[in-house]
Amino acid sequence: MAHMRYVIFAEIAEKEGFPNVARLFKAISYAERVHAENHYNRLGELDVDAKVVAGAPFGPGSTSKNLELAIRGEEFEVNEMYPAYIEVAKLQGERAAELSFKWAYEAEKIHAELYRQAKEHVDRGEDWPLDGYVWICPVCGHTHVGPTPPEKCPVCGTDGKRYRKF
Repeated sequence: MAHMRYVIFAEIAEKEGFPNVARLFKAISYAERVHAENHYNRLGELDVDAKVVAGAPFGPGSTSKNLELAIRGEEFEVNEMYPAYIEVAKLQGERAAELSFKWAYEAEKIHAELYRQAKEHVDRGEDWPLDGYVWICPVCGHTHVGPTPPEKCPVCGTDGKRYRKF
């Protein structure tokens, strides 16, 4: 769900004249897709009904409102959702799920902070100043901002050359 919300939010930011904020939404949308794929792949042969908790309000609006919704969603994941998921995975001995949740948890902390920074600028009528690119690890979703990706992902150890550039 976050993946699609951020795709929509990116389109709105583009229309409102915030191309760097749009790029941030697109990049983090990709990171959220990486998390979703990781979680989905860890489900394996699970054959039961499951409910999904978004923890974020819906209803896109202005770029400022959308950043606020994104911050709230990321903070929910960092403060409530992933810590609980990690503990349940530990209790159930689901090492692969635990790792997937830990990777997402680390990325979500970065996402919340980047969205906070972007919102400060948007609320002043400015685009988010982006020095370089937003880089996303295709394995764990780690997010890095700068002219080049990190040499190695600090979360999962993936070679920085594999990062996707936005």
